[in-house]
Amino acid sequence: MFTNISVVTSSHNHTDHLDAETLVPILENNPSIKFIIPEANRAFVSERVSCDPAFPKGLNDRASLSFGQFTFHGIPSKHNEIDRDEKGNCRYMGYVISFGKWNIYHSGDTLWFDEMVDLLLPFKVDLALLPINGNDPARGVAGNLDTKEAALLAKKIGATCVIPCHYDMFRFNTADPNIFIKEAQSIDQHYAVLQGGERWSSASL
Repeated sequence: MFTNISVVTSSHNHTDHLDAETLVPILENNPSIKFIIPEANRAFVSERVSCDPAFPKGLNDRASLSFGQFTFHGIPSKHNEIDRDEKGNCRYMGYVISFGKWNIYHSGDTLWFDEMVDLLLPFKVDLALLPINGNDPARGVAGNLDTKEAALLAKKIGATCVIPCHYDMFRFNTADPNIFIKEAQSIDQHYAVLQGGERWSSASL
């Protein structure tokens, strides 16, 4: 049972990023929780997790929400396009989470896009969480950064450390983290590859 959780986020509507079986118990067990979503997805999210449509806190790119000591900044994601609703709100998003002296970037699912580095540089990202499973149309699903792109993006935005994500969950949609390690080492980008359930500490920076 997950308790004492203050904030939970969803980056987009794909089931591995908006899983009702995981989210519903978390929301029920944490009555004061904040649930941050892309504003464009409000109706879909509220139906999937059976909540009041007014409950989630909607965020768009280039906007921010603060709860206590945490501020969430919306960053667009390209999966496979930067898709917007009729009001211009992003359907796919990442978040920079700022608290104290730290800035963490969780990209959600995304490909590289032209404005990406310029949007992220001002945050002076300490830790970047980036997908590495790539973009293979034969899989029949939207794509992501590959191992080389993830390492290079972390380097270009000045991330102190990068943790690779989106591998070893789906057999048809994965990548080898050892290739990511080689890519990061080749450009002198600090990284951490975690095992399932492993804890990461800022003391390693």
